[in-house]
Amino acid sequence: MDTTITAILLGILEGLAEFLPISSTGHLILAQSFFGYDPGQWAQFNVVIQLGAIGAVVVTYWRLFWTMGLGLLRRDPTSWRFLRNIVLGFLPAAVIGLIAKDAISAMLESPLVVAIALVVGGIAILVLERTVRPGPDTGVAAMPMRTAVAIGFAQCLAMIPGTSRSAASILGALAMGTGRKTAAEFSFFLAVPTMLGASVVKIADDPTLFAGTSAIGWTEIALGFGAAFLTALVVIRAFVAYVSRRGFAPFAWYRIVLGGGTLAWLLLG
Repeated sequence: MDTTITAILLGILEGLAEFLPISSTGHLILAQSFFGYDPGQWAQFNVVIQLGAIGAVVVTYWRLFWTMGLGLLRRDPTSWRFLRNIVLGFLPAAVIGLIAKDAISAMLESPLVVAIALVVGGIAILVLERTVRPGPDTGVAAMPMRTAVAIGFAQCLAMIPGTSRSAASILGALAMGTGRKTAAEFSFFLAVPTMLGASVVKIADDPTLFAGTSAIGWTEIALGFGAAFLTALVVIRAFVAYVSRRGFAPFAWYRIVLGGGTLAWLLLG
């Protein structure tokens, strides 16, 4: 496949899957396996398109971030609670991610791990949807400290590729009695420091990542970044509106079908 088309398709895939509970990393790994392109050649591309998805969160919620930022300067308690919960939710992934990064890198090479995680995660979503009653949507700032910490540890499950950072944090939030909208938005906000931190670690571990040795040029990277940004911009708003009314079950069934089909392809193909 032409690299330009591949770049756009992967950018769209990142934008679609990053904030839905279906695992963007898992989808990218499966795409590599299905289409047979060299993941090493696309390493810097994958880092940059994640930044495009992060940018979509910042643009979508810029008014909230701006208000909270001004509130921090004014020592507004609500703004400080908002920041506190984001930090508490981010810290478990930061610490455990640094400790376990070698094991995580090894799992990133396995489509089988992705397929199993997709199925298990889909079943977990269905179980929680049927057994846990979502709480009120009180907003991130009103979230108790223990809830933010618990969601942070739940997010660490996403270090297993195919689990989905979004799914893990949202399920953790629902299990703690958080409303669907608040759970989804907290997952988006956690994505900003979590994905930025992961990108910094990748670059620090491989200083040659942006040395210009990749066969994938900056044109393809720019196209992928733009595709991820624009797609995520649409997905974020639509996802919050949808799950507030309907829940997460359709995403669970999608995970089970995709994971089951991938398992069949890997084991029988």
